[in-house]
Amino acid sequence: MPGANIRATFGGALLLMSVLVSASETQPIPAVHSNSQRISVETQGAGPDVILIPGLASSREVWTDLAATLRKSHRVHLVELAGFASTPALSNPDGKVIAPAVDAIADYIQIQHIEAPAIIGHSLGGEIALMIGARHPDQVSRLMIVDALPFYTLMIDPAATTETSERHATATRDWLLGQSPEQFKEFQKTSLIRLVKTEAMRPALVTAGLNSDRKTVADAVYELMITDLRPELARIKAPMEIVYAYDALFGVPAASVDAMYRQAYASASDVHFTRIDNSFHFVMLDQPKRFSQAVTSFLNQ
Repeated sequence: MPGANIRATFGGALLLMSVLVSASETQPIPAVHSNSQRISVETQGAGPDVILIPGLASSREVWTDLAATLRKSHRVHLVELAGFASTPALSNPDGKVIAPAVDAIADYIQIQHIEAPAIIGHSLGGEIALMIGARHPDQVSRLMIVDALPFYTLMIDPAATTETSERHATATRDWLLGQSPEQFKEFQKTSLIRLVKTEAMRPALVTAGLNSDRKTVADAVYELMITDLRPELARIKAPMEIVYAYDALFGVPAASVDAMYRQAYASASDVHFTRIDNSFHFVMLDQPKRFSQAVTSFLNQ
């Protein structure tokens, strides 16, 4: 799919995750931290374990409806990354956010003696889920990746490589750090229209963005843009379900979006695709019933 069409489809998709952020810079930042401080986790229910990972600058509250259903039959672990939403930021001199979060969740699984949980990740959380599956393959039973690609910069440039994405990543990080609070707020309002089709769901995302730490988000966007997980997909042993959104307002045929996802995950050995129509990026908020059905089917396979 041509780059212009991809940008039209996803509204400049890399930025559309970052535009949720109108970042606060007042959160406490511990000088010393361990992996356990890189995430916070709330648990609900009892039964087989399911770990839910939200996306960039998102609160664990994006999973509220799904968790209410799952906790009747599962033990649900609701993750939130340090620096996102209500979880305090950490000092981050090396600029790494995603890879340390992967290690923190893997440590959490081991320390809590959780045996091969299912993991569901949205957007940046989907990237984290893929990394856990590839780098800790024996720790997971199955993966659901929600509206996420193994290399996000493909949405900007279908021929992108890790090397060529550096320029885009640096420019995006600098842009995020350079915006005034007023510019952030204005751009956020415009971009949320492309992210969430259901207007009533937007205020909570605004709040999560306002409570997020700007540097953490900018670092995460940079890391996301230069990380190409396609060479690692073959290491994943767990079956994968790729759930992605489509809406006619994207301006491209559904078949083109289908093809982009299938091509991106071509090297995965056990992968299934579910498209949920009439939805924007936050599938679980725009189509909660259909998304919950997809999750139930995924967990019962």
